[in-house]
Amino acid sequence: MIKTMACNGFLLFFFSVLVMQYFLLMATVQPTYAYNYCNYTANYSSNSAFPENLNTSFSYLYANAQSNGFYNTTAGESPDKVYILYLCRGDISPGLCQICLMEAREAITMICPNQEEAFIMYDECMLRYSNRSIFSVMEKSPDVCFFSHYSINTDPDQFSATLAGLMDDLVMKANSSSNLFATGDVNYTYYSKIYGLVQCTPDITPVDCSTCLHLSVEEMLHSFDGQRGGRVIRPSCNIRYEIYNFYNSRDATPAPSPPAASLPSPPVLPNIREKRRLSSKAIIAIHIIVPLVIVVVLLSSLCYPYRSWKAKKKHNARKKEIVGEHDITTSQSFEFYLTTIEAATKNFSAKNKIGEGGFGGVYKGTLSNGQEIAVKRLSRSRGQGVEEFKNEVLLLAKLQHKNLVRLLGFCLEGEEAILVYEFMHNKSLDHFLFDPVKQEELNWSRRYKIIRGIARGLLYLHEDSQLKIIHCDLKASNVLLDKDMNSKISDFGLARIFTVDQSLGCTSRIRGTYGYMSPEYAMHGQFSVKTDVFSFGILILEIISGKRNNFTFQSDYAENLLSYAWSQWKEGIPLELLDPTLADCYSRDEVDRCIHIALLCVQEDPDERPTMARVVLMLNTFNITLPRPRSPTFSLPRRTNQSTSKSTQWSVVTGSTNCDSNIIGFEKS
Repeated sequence: MIKTMACNGFLLFFFSVLVMQYFLLMATVQPTYAYNYCNYTANYSSNSAFPENLNTSFSYLYANAQSNGFYNTTAGESPDKVYILYLCRGDISPGLCQICLMEAREAITMICPNQEEAFIMYDECMLRYSNRSIFSVMEKSPDVCFFSHYSINTDPDQFSATLAGLMDDLVMKANSSSNLFATGDVNYTYYSKIYGLVQCTPDITPVDCSTCLHLSVEEMLHSFDGQRGGRVIRPSCNIRYEIYNFYNSRDATPAPSPPAASLPSPPVLPNIREKRRLSSKAIIAIHIIVPLVIVVVLLSSLCYPYRSWKAKKKHNARKKEIVGEHDITTSQSFEFYLTTIEAATKNFSAKNKIGEGGFGGVYKGTLSNGQEIAVKRLSRSRGQGVEEFKNEVLLLAKLQHKNLVRLLGFCLEGEEAILVYEFMHNKSLDHFLFDPVKQEELNWSRRYKIIRGIARGLLYLHEDSQLKIIHCDLKASNVLLDKDMNSKISDFGLARIFTVDQSLGCTSRIRGTYGYMSPEYAMHGQFSVKTDVFSFGILILEIISGKRNNFTFQSDYAENLLSYAWSQWKEGIPLELLDPTLADCYSRDEVDRCIHIALLCVQEDPDERPTMARVVLMLNTFNITLPRPRSPTFSLPRRTNQSTSKSTQWSVVTGSTNCDSNIIGFEKS
């Protein structure tokens, strides 16, 4: 015991000195992580020559990083041939370029350990490799758009127009440059400027560069909602703007740097401020200190008590069991300590509890830095929650969109399984929509904004994200509202991942919420993007009417929401569906169009329902003629003398599905 303590004490002192020297040096040179992509459909086998070829190609990059800001090369022969390239930002020094590549190489091999195609982006450089030729090819996807959480204070429309002009100028400037790179600024007010940067990989043509940059500018401006900073990242190009100077400029005085465009936490290595110039001595010092620190860490680990090793092994085994061997398990910055969450929620105080769902309890918390969070705690008595937990972590960690709730991290300690989200001040949509008092706060303008936000979120899931995702449980309680009443889709516990060319899936276990499920899913277990489209149509009708889908309308027949909406539309009086609390404060054209779109979404034949891309277009463009919807499938309840809402449910056949199994059950809303 004494020897162990002495060993620990000596090594701890030695290690502390080295680490202090290391981080004092590295604190000024560390590049800033931005984004990564791993192609999980392309994995190499254990006996493949691909990893050896990849390491060989990495060595080529280092040899050229001091003299070139862009370089591409190959290593090996097909089918294990590696195509690799790097691109450094056009305004940084060769020394920082090399350091960024060192960081990128270490990070990408840990984040994407077995993939034959991967891509990582830092503020200072980009590294990309594949088992297919990627040279001189303009590639637009995968793409991602980030924005700052902070908004500008005055005249966002003028800001947007000024930003558009700046970006157009920079695209032209980049296309006429030798390295397809440009930076610049423009006055927004007398005291304020907008700073911009655009860059393409120099292996593509100026015409392809212009196409890639214009697509990125268009996406940024389309998603712009008054944010102070933003960026779009694609394999062949990237753009960025801020209200402070974030690049090297001789004639610009750097302003104090507020938080930049909201980026995901780096999956492996921490973010530290960059140093603009790096001496060759510093590089040599790093190459000496890093291996030495690694040796000391390995030596010190031999002196750790057996109990600590066993506890860590048990924790990692449980993490692997629940989350699996995905890149999320390597992200220490994504994992919260239980003590941190207990402190934030006052040890899961009943006063901090804000909800209860199928997953478990939901608590409000406040971190030590003042950030408010929502904490979902897995109930130990609910077996299905483990699968939902796993699904949600693996999906939301890869999704970034302003109309999706943001997962901040997770915690797995002991028997606890916890998810940590950004806090939504206005809770869920149903909290307002179905409350006789609070629904008056939802004027038509807010409702229309919520509808369009949900549509954009679904479009991202179906077509624009890294993965093709079917939510499978879209409903009012799974749409959250932030402090500005912006809608964000949440709860991905039942979501399904499709491959790029997959259009239809089938399951023998029907799980979802009664009333929102499409007929083909409820009766046959078939699901597709059109399953979400159907749920979206029901949700539109609820938002317009302020009534739940099982509400019973007193007409010639006791009709539920869908059958009542269809009969009123067929009779030419669709506005009879409108929530009376809206009075005359609404746009007739917008309401008519939303009801029409909703009825198109709930048609019985999935092929006749529009895609979400078409829905977004129909919501934003009024000069498009909408087709006439066909009658949806619904069952009419018996006539009742009650005037209040009564459970009116879909007619569901319980029996064998097309998946050769039985329907197990439903989850009532």
